[in-house]
Amino acid sequence: MAPLLAFAERRGWPVVAVYKEEETAWKAGHQAELARAKEDARKGKFDVLLVWALDRLCREGPLGTLQLWHQMLDSYRVQIISLQESWTELGGPMVDLFLSLSGWVAKYESDRRSERTKAGMARVRQYGSKSGLAIGRPKGKKDKTKRRRKVKA
Repeated sequence: MAPLLAFAERRGWPVVAVYKEEETAWKAGHQAELARAKEDARKGKFDVLLVWALDRLCREGPLGTLQLWHQMLDSYRVQIISLQESWTELGGPMVDLFLSLSGWVAKYESDRRSERTKAGMARVRQYGSKSGLAIGRPKGKKDKTKRRRKVKA
């Protein structure tokens, strides 16, 4: 987060809010901070959304990335700037092409990571683990970090 804050400071941009997902954000409905950012954008609270990289914002493929980009830009008049993809500041017709490629790469990497994780878990289930590791937390162990619980309405 420090590089993003430093970038904003160099540009003379006031930091209105910081949006940071605390949970796994790539399952449907689990992007609470993105929803909050969209709502603040809709209300006109900021005009630039600075992100580390586009894949941290959206991993829904080319269509999802383009829809999010154009919703922010066309509907809310908010520019998304990525620290890792400097071309996001350029504008013009090539941006949609680069966005499509970035969206495809983000989804592909996410899908591949998921496939490898599932394959590894299946391998441990089938053959066991020589290192003595099992899937999940050992019996009797608890998380050291305090988890936030969602309150059911």
